[in-house]
Amino acid sequence: MVKLRLKRYGRKQQPTYRIVAIESKFRREGRAFKEVGIYRPKDNRTQLDITTIIYLLKTGAQPTSTVKDILIRAKVFESI
Repeated sequence: MVKLRLKRYGRKQQPTYRIVAIESKFRREGRAFKEVGIYRPKDNRTQLDITTIIYLLKTGAQPTSTVKDILIRAKVFESI
């Protein structure tokens, strides 16, 4: 099963996350097959590839709870 989850980057106390589509059995820092966005919690900024996210959700990808909250704030589910 494909999941949309966060992959951590950045330095100590300054996290940056990439929103990736990854097989559910792979670990968090594992091999992702598609990067679909960036989330910076310090600045509360997100940068999303909405067309790819909508395509992945329609083909059965499941977002984690944190990614789902980010997508709700970005109003991605309203365009499905």
